[in-house]
Amino acid sequence: MHFVDAKGILTGHHGHYGMNIYRGCTHGCIYCDSRSRCYQFTHPFEDIEVKQNAPELLEKALKGKRQRCMIGTGGMSDPYMHCEEELHLTRKCLEVILKYGFGAAIQTKSDRILQDIDLLDEINRRAKCVVQMTLTTYDDDLCRILEPNVCNTKRRIQVLEEMQKRGIPTVVWLTPILPWINDTEENVASILQECIRVGVRGIIDFGMGLTLRDGDREYYYAALDRHFPGLKERYIRRYGNAYELPSPNAEQLTRLLQTTCSDHGILAGPEECFRFLAELPEKYAQVSMFDIPG
Repeated sequence: MHFVDAKGILTGHHGHYGMNIYRGCTHGCIYCDSRSRCYQFTHPFEDIEVKQNAPELLEKALKGKRQRCMIGTGGMSDPYMHCEEELHLTRKCLEVILKYGFGAAIQTKSDRILQDIDLLDEINRRAKCVVQMTLTTYDDDLCRILEPNVCNTKRRIQVLEEMQKRGIPTVVWLTPILPWINDTEENVASILQECIRVGVRGIIDFGMGLTLRDGDREYYYAALDRHFPGLKERYIRRYGNAYELPSPNAEQLTRLLQTTCSDHGILAGPEECFRFLAELPEKYAQVSMFDIPG
């Protein structure tokens, strides 16, 4: 891990902002898109770049905004990687979000988020907080191969349950679905049943498949050679160098997802879910400067 002073922390536009406190990741997921060359990493992916001045930058940015909105994190790098245990930068940023009355939308695969549940609860009470968990693989043994350095799906479901107990809304990312690996009806149905049980608000999927770009593809194929001999050749025959690799079962899996969501009142599909993630209730959106704690 190495430390940098970043020039800015927020990206996005009026009404919805995102931030990445870290660059790179130590979770080791075999399919990670963030490894792609297009993101121009100049350091090894596991050598985490830490934006050590993130909380100060965030404070400076939020102080000047009159209109409250949602602040998202976790799109590119998980905010609850191993280094967060000692650095607590995500926690410090959440404290800033709470102080200025903004909302938070956090995406992670890690149960380390539970160490901040007190803060998330408070943000949700004062504004809005949405916790997003990625669930790809119900089978624990398979999960350990695909996502080796982070807690398994059963544990992530427990995290969703804990959020539910506090009334913190949750969204599940059911992606990626890897052809001939986790693209079975049994796998997807098992995850969906748990989503119903723990009362998730929405489920995001991008067409039941996987995307591969230069950099990411090589890493993924090397993992296939290690864990699923012969499967790489099958991929190359079927998909060549394509960016989008839909599962051969994509149609039936998508139907299963849509039916389940509509039967249980769960938001389905990226657009509906992103709309929910971006909305901050009106009564919180207009806070006078005198309401902000010093």
